[in-house]
Amino acid sequence: MDKKLKHFFVKSGVVLLLIHLGYFLYGYFMFEGIGNIDIYTEFYRFKFYDDVSISHFFVSGLFLLFFLIFILKNHSGQNYSFGKLLKIGGVLLLISFLSFSFFVSYSFGLNAKLKSELSEKEFNKDKTLLNVLNPFLYNYTSYSSEKLFNPLNILYPKPYPVIEVVDSTLISDQNYSTESTYYSIDTLKMLTTDLDKVSTVTSSILDHIGFGQKELKERIISKKIIKDSTEIIYKGQEVKPRYDGDICIFLENKSLYQPVNGIPKEKQQFDAAVKRYKLIYKYKQDSLVTNFKKLDTLLKKYRIETAIVPKNLAKDVEYFKNHNDEVLNEIRNNYDRKALKEKFMTLERLFYEPNYLHQSIIAIYFGVIVIMWLIGFLIYILFNFKRKAA
Repeated sequence: MDKKLKHFFVKSGVVLLLIHLGYFLYGYFMFEGIGNIDIYTEFYRFKFYDDVSISHFFVSGLFLLFFLIFILKNHSGQNYSFGKLLKIGGVLLLISFLSFSFFVSYSFGLNAKLKSELSEKEFNKDKTLLNVLNPFLYNYTSYSSEKLFNPLNILYPKPYPVIEVVDSTLISDQNYSTESTYYSIDTLKMLTTDLDKVSTVTSSILDHIGFGQKELKERIISKKIIKDSTEIIYKGQEVKPRYDGDICIFLENKSLYQPVNGIPKEKQQFDAAVKRYKLIYKYKQDSLVTNFKKLDTLLKKYRIETAIVPKNLAKDVEYFKNHNDEVLNEIRNNYDRKALKEKFMTLERLFYEPNYLHQSIIAIYFGVIVIMWLIGFLIYILFNFKRKAA
């Protein structure tokens, strides 16, 4: 291709980049704040009825129209080889793509403004607070769920966590009585050579932990060889969570509200359990009230409707801590749970899985680009040969 055509392509590319910059700034300044984020903010869907979609349609159409007019008028009729025509076709395909992707730059602008208002560090801090307070945030009907709240979810203090052993006893025909026994999960490490020496192990280690080799074998959960040692995880002492004065229902849930990215989930669960235990049993009630005040501030920051009064919620926690044998049938923790969950799931994707092109329009989007490119390229080839022949 000649120099004039190259310059024309360069100028066209500069114009497109300026338009993209305009849409980026438009998205940046149109962002309405983290309080207004919802599931539709996750990525721009090209909805065909908003101002961005409408302007996009006209801007793309006008640019391509003038582009085609100028290239046909000033840069056709040249004697190009097949290889050069392919190169021109490649440039035209790039022009077509840039002409139909302004909404992507708009989305980049929205995302950039989001991260300027809510840093990843601050977002993780909010998630950490919700992870610690998560067992206090369920609807009261959820506290009767044995799946969510049970002794196997207790991670702290020692000797927790525990493992459950269920014994069934036949009472009558097809009727069984079940009884659950809980044991601490303990670890024993020893040299593999010592483990093979029954007498040595029994006298030096197994007697020390309270039972012999036969009983140890019955209590083994798993056994793993690490270099010249063997690590045995076994059922240790019997634990009775229902009668434990340092355990209440709020410790029987290890679920994270929203895991912090890049930190092992198990570590987050344990750290949250330790903090939660200390808030309930070790620190003064003022510490729990302070954390509920932080929660109230967080909910207002994200514009979540809430009726939480920190002092009242702390009183409810204190009551059910001291009355663990009672059914939790009321706790004053009302807020819009659905809105908060949707908002944090959307923020999670915007931070770590930004999708600037909705999957429902991918086929249509690339189809339009290819069709428009093909039409433009064929028109250019026809005009080029027609003017060259003339």
